[in-house]
Amino acid sequence: MGIAKDIQQRKFRNSYQKATVNLIYTMAWMKEKMRPFFEAEEITSQQFNILRILRGSYPEPLSTLQIRERMLEKMSDTSRIVDRLIVKGLVKKVVCKNDRRLVDVVITEKGRKLLERMDAKALDMDKVFYNLSEQEAEGLSGLLDKLRDGVAAEQEA
Repeated sequence: MGIAKDIQQRKFRNSYQKATVNLIYTMAWMKEKMRPFFEAEEITSQQFNILRILRGSYPEPLSTLQIRERMLEKMSDTSRIVDRLIVKGLVKKVVCKNDRRLVDVVITEKGRKLLERMDAKALDMDKVFYNLSEQEAEGLSGLLDKLRDGVAAEQEA
């Protein structure tokens, strides 16, 4: 199988267009494959991402701006996602130590336990890559880094 067959498109403008379409298609495919892991815990992939970010900074809280900067998908509605996590008891707001007028976010024990349950399923989540060797997965990651680094360098110039 290949992207041409998967989307029933025979011609592409060039290899760059084909790679772009393949990347977008694969991203959607990966989201679909990962959805059951998130649904089992009644969270979204964005909520999972925020919980992982907050676990990484724990016990230090982060502002919603800091969370947004670290997110895999940069979203303007980070505050609303955080509010949903608060309702679920997975995070809480705390008064900022440096400026008492501001509020930061920290993961709760319940949020850390949820991530521990999901960590136990990490090998199942990794199965989406099992048709690649570790070397191939590392190579793919390197190519994706190179793609982003090239675009970033071009924008800075």
